[in-house]
Amino acid sequence: MALKALLLVGGFGTRLRPLTVSTPKQLLPIAGKPMIEWVVERLVNHGVDELILSLGYKSDAFLDAYPTGKILGLPFKIAIEPEPRGTAGAIRFCAETVELDETFLVLNGDVLTDLDTSSLLAFHRRSGGLATIAMQTVENPSRYGVISTSDTGQVMDFVEKPAPGTEPSNNINAGTYVMEPGVLERIPTNTVVSIERETFPQLAADGELYAMSADSYWLDTGTPEQFLEANIDALRSSSTLETDNAMNCSVSDTAIVIESILGRDSELQAGVSVNSSVLFSQCTIERDASVTRSILADNVRVGEGSILEDCVVAAHAVIPKNAYLKNKKVTK
Repeated sequence: MALKALLLVGGFGTRLRPLTVSTPKQLLPIAGKPMIEWVVERLVNHGVDELILSLGYKSDAFLDAYPTGKILGLPFKIAIEPEPRGTAGAIRFCAETVELDETFLVLNGDVLTDLDTSSLLAFHRRSGGLATIAMQTVENPSRYGVISTSDTGQVMDFVEKPAPGTEPSNNINAGTYVMEPGVLERIPTNTVVSIERETFPQLAADGELYAMSADSYWLDTGTPEQFLEANIDALRSSSTLETDNAMNCSVSDTAIVIESILGRDSELQAGVSVNSSVLFSQCTIERDASVTRSILADNVRVGEGSILEDCVVAAHAVIPKNAYLKNKKVTK
């Protein structure tokens, strides 16, 4: 039985702008490797046979990045939404394009995790429900879909982004699902449908939704702060990630680099300080400049003596000499 995984990668990545102005979120680099490859690598290791990419925003970028129709050797098919249809609407649209007639996986393409997908599949098959959600415990659940379950894992309540203090638990939707084809019948066609606000609550009410607690690394990379955290985690965790950090870079002997990702072919001149930051490829940091807790896209140039703190800088931007920028999004 072939196992298919549907990746939801069609979003605009609005919260990550200006990084996503020219590049879809899932093609942004985590430790020098596109985010989508971290997701696919896990699927390869858990026996997935075929990918389905639910595309929308800048869909051509994915086809240009993977012209052979494979990601890490795993073949993929595509479904390009003509307009955004919500998370459930995207799944339904994919089912009209690619046959989904057996148990399949669905993943949010901007979540990094080392979840044991094989265990999730086994739990789903034991439960006998139409869908199973991977569930993560967090301290502040109100920003997510919050889940309460019975002792057997049956979802009793699913509330999307409840008001702080009203959450039924600290267990949240971790963005990885196992589904039966029967779920598709619950999703209307040709319309906007949210799986979090409509489909999951309906399945829970019908007793057809289950959730498995996952004690795993998990990170939503949807904001600049989270994207930066993902890269720093990659740098810290040799057991989780392998990186070609600083490949072909020119780094002065007097430059200081602390817990940072240096994209290939970047240059750090004398007296430079880079701390807790991510540089994409071919960035240049001129003499005595300082970059802290910031993300610099491809081909950014930071002028001599400039200071950047908590900034997000778009590709090809030029920061003038002796500038001081804090909490800024720089587009040019």
